[in-house]
Amino acid sequence: MIIKVGDSASYTRTIGEEEVALYAKITGDSNSVHLDEEYARNTIFKGRIAHGMLVSGLISTVLGTILPGLGTIYLSQSLKFLAPVRLGDTVTATVRVVEINREKKRARLETVCTNQLGKEVVAGEAVVKNDQVEFS
Repeated sequence: MIIKVGDSASYTRTIGEEEVALYAKITGDSNSVHLDEEYARNTIFKGRIAHGMLVSGLISTVLGTILPGLGTIYLSQSLKFLAPVRLGDTVTATVRVVEINREKKRARLETVCTNQLGKEVVAGEAVVKNDQVEFS
């Protein structure tokens, strides 16, 4: 696979009750804004929301399985949480190559998650290394 500046890839998933419950169980993040509707109704969100890091994890799916794909090592990730993701929202994580360092076999990528309305919910930047692909 040859990867060049401008290449992009996406992964889409609906975030529901099961995803939020499993994420809370695996990580231990049992914040009531994610798990308790009555509590969450009285917050600024006016209802339950998905964990921000659960949503951001979709970026990792793209990087590790699609672009650059197999062999990718995450070196860094910056994130801005721009809007809540509600249970039932469909989120698309998209990465776009913005810079390549051929010698180090690294790429810097723009990372964005949008909901089913096209609204950005998470934005950031990742740096990855991959010795198994060709950076052009």
